[in-house]
Amino acid sequence: MFLLILLFVVVAVIVGVGLCGYGGRTLADHGLRRAHAPAVLRGLAALAGAGACALYAWGLLAVCGAVMTAEDGGTDSSPARSCRTAGWQERSRQGIEIVDHKVTYIPLGFVCETSDGGSYDNGDVPGYVNPAVFGLALAGAGGVIGSAYVSELRARAEFRGQRAG
Repeated sequence: MFLLILLFVVVAVIVGVGLCGYGGRTLADHGLRRAHAPAVLRGLAALAGAGACALYAWGLLAVCGAVMTAEDGGTDSSPARSCRTAGWQERSRQGIEIVDHKVTYIPLGFVCETSDGGSYDNGDVPGYVNPAVFGLALAGAGGVIGSAYVSELRARAEFRGQRAG
């Protein structure tokens, strides 16, 4: 699982750098003042996507640290150290044990499972990561959809103009 998470980190970083380059180049080529709305929307959408990728990679690194700590064997490895949050000893006295852990990718988190069928997020991923990734991804998708819509409207207007003339 650790190597899979690292692979996702590398992919997120590569995609983020590519989107940042595309967004920066698109805005620089057209210029903010001279550019048409679709070009500006595409550039800003790419930059928002790059920000989402960077934040997701940051959250994945936090999950990676929790996985490394949890899967580290040894004399003090049960329950997993990553799952030992505030109050875990009190739950243990009540007969509720930590039995397993898993990684959730959407929303990003490290989830500890208990013997009573419950589960909880251990809080290793900073609280701002998931909402910020969602907001930036939504802004990027909105920019792409808006750019396509404006381009379609211009193409239809141009077609009507050619048909009339």
